[in-house]
Amino acid sequence: MVVFAGQGDPRRSMDLLWRASQEDRGDRSAPGPRPGLSVDVIVDAAIAVADAEGMAALSMRAVGERLGRTAMALYTYVPGKAELVDLMHDRVLAELPTDYDLTVGWRAAVTAWVRDLWDFHLRHPWMLQVSHARPVLGPGWFTMSETMMTVLRTTGLDARTLRALGGTLTHLVRDTARVVAETRLAVRETGQGEDEWWYARAPQLDELVPDFGARFPTLTWMESQHAFDAHDPDTPYLVQEATEEFETGLALVLDGVEARIRRARGDAGD
Repeated sequence: MVVFAGQGDPRRSMDLLWRASQEDRGDRSAPGPRPGLSVDVIVDAAIAVADAEGMAALSMRAVGERLGRTAMALYTYVPGKAELVDLMHDRVLAELPTDYDLTVGWRAAVTAWVRDLWDFHLRHPWMLQVSHARPVLGPGWFTMSETMMTVLRTTGLDARTLRALGGTLTHLVRDTARVVAETRLAVRETGQGEDEWWYARAPQLDELVPDFGARFPTLTWMESQHAFDAHDPDTPYLVQEATEEFETGLALVLDGVEARIRRARGDAGD
């Protein structure tokens, strides 16, 4: 399931994101609906629904039920689900740290930022279903972007390279975190554990593809080198695999950054 942000009324969405009016900040001094609801209260409830049940369960009705109200009661504050998704997305981004120790060296600072982003997506896996094709232009998104680029700027690389590096690291985090999130979701949605799923199919391969080693020699070699071995019997294999891909991928990208920095400085031997 992919959700595209920025699908509501542009003026209303941006007004809500940046809280341009007293009414949208939940100011109850003016005449209006009975107290107890505000944009912030509604957004917090929507995030709780998405965290617990995923984006598929998110609706104005579900949020209203969580608050003990009807869906209609919410429309006074938030025009609809499209605007609500924007607000949810921008709100949770505010959880990300904004202050990193830049004196420890660029690699340590970048690693700290990337790990925080990884942990963040595992806390809110529904964020992985919100497409980056249409960014949410709210304070949370701009603050996250400013923090990311401030940290990456410590590499000393030029602006266009930093933009590309930020995208590469973000994609690495989101793609590997998505595998973890979907692996956990698969057990809940299908009622079948990962080991059970694999054990039901592996014998079929042995029977149907007796020449597997000859047909797929590189994969067979990798298996002989224990490339696919699980390290923790209590953790689903694909979760372990995605975590290792994240760690290894991050190290490889940062090694490449080091090489680019040396080349930019004109160091010999590169």
